[in-house]
Amino acid sequence: MATVAANLDQLPGADLVRRGAADLTAGRETAEALLVSIGAHRLRSAGVDLPDPIPSPEHKLYLLLAQEKGNGAHSAYNALIRRLVSFERAATCASLPTRHA
Repeated sequence: MATVAANLDQLPGADLVRRGAADLTAGRETAEALLVSIGAHRLRSAGVDLPDPIPSPEHKLYLLLAQEKGNGAHSAYNALIRRLVSFERAATCASLPTRHA
């Protein structure tokens, strides 16, 4: 079962990662599952428990968005990637040890 660690749940983009992890676990090829597959390596490093990612997720995500959004696919793809990167960066910061002066 895929899970997002509780300490990561409040980070920006956690909603997408949580849905994507659940969809990936259930075998659904949704935009969120494809997004989580794109970031699987970094997400696992941040403490997100994931099953094996979907192969070629970047291409599949763009095709899915093109079907749903037509000419807006490029903008939608970039927006999703920005949210994923935002989560990954925040998760990396959240997992760093706290320094006391």
